[in-house]
Amino acid sequence: MPWRKSLNGLFAAAVCCVTITAAIAWRIGGDLIAPANRSVGPPPRDLPVESLTLPSASGSAIAAWYLPSTPDGVAATVVLLHPLRGSRRSMLNRAALFHRVGFAVVMIDLQAHGESPGTYITAGFLERKDVEAAVAFARAENPDHRLVVVGRSLGGAAALLASPLPIDALVLESVYPTLEEAVANRIQMRLGTTLGALASPLLLWQFRPRLGIDPDRLRPIERLASIDYPLLIMAGDLDRHTTLAETQRLFAAAGEPKTLAIFPGAAHEDLLAFDPARYQQAVLGFLDRHLGALRPSGEPQRCDFDPASEGKGKGKGKECYRQR
Repeated sequence: MPWRKSLNGLFAAAVCCVTITAAIAWRIGGDLIAPANRSVGPPPRDLPVESLTLPSASGSAIAAWYLPSTPDGVAATVVLLHPLRGSRRSMLNRAALFHRVGFAVVMIDLQAHGESPGTYITAGFLERKDVEAAVAFARAENPDHRLVVVGRSLGGAAALLASPLPIDALVLESVYPTLEEAVANRIQMRLGTTLGALASPLLLWQFRPRLGIDPDRLRPIERLASIDYPLLIMAGDLDRHTTLAETQRLFAAAGEPKTLAIFPGAAHEDLLAFDPARYQQAVLGFLDRHLGALRPSGEPQRCDFDPASEGKGKGKGKECYRQR
């Protein structure tokens, strides 16, 4: 009968659509967790970088660069954590900034990135162990230093999943609250709203058979309650990978002391490269305000920097840290 043929046709079309969506999701899932290994090249000649390898409980041997502080530098070390599919070279502009104001700097390749071996990228599950390894090295190398972690996207998520850490401040850039939201945003950007809504659950389901990880364990926002050190959260207001609403929810979940810095016009990108002046004011002002981390021990604070002022009126960023 005609209605049966129509019904069978609709059913066949639905099965075909689900099959195609599942195949696309499986392919995308494989792409997302595939290792991002590559040579990062030699360290820059204008920075006194030492190359080293750190053992990690992730099972990887973590490739790292270390910049010691200068004799007249501040008693502070920063650990820099790169974004998804990045490497320690992705953080060189931040390394130069912090070294210029006197910090020691640790840069690592998270497992399955850069020159650190790994079978899969795990959305922070294994990478959190690499964060712990970098922090442990920084503490052992300079036990009297104040210690700061700066993490971009995956690097920041891994730092949260490793929290609480034995550090003095944490800076998060463009970090997603949960894996579910990160996957949904990214797949909808590729497939559109309708197909994305169908594919997202299929993509999340793959974490168990492929990685042996429950997606419910990858919720960085739930680790914020364990943090009692100063926290700075930064993001672009046009970021589609981690939306402004998600960033604001992440900030709302954090305890005090905390600071939020939004970069108008920025997407999911390098915020330091996008707006160097705003980035330096936000990060250096935050650290100086909460830790006095940008002055030699015993030197009085030069201004009361207010990130909300965005460099206008009260306390301009260049007055808040020691120029070298």
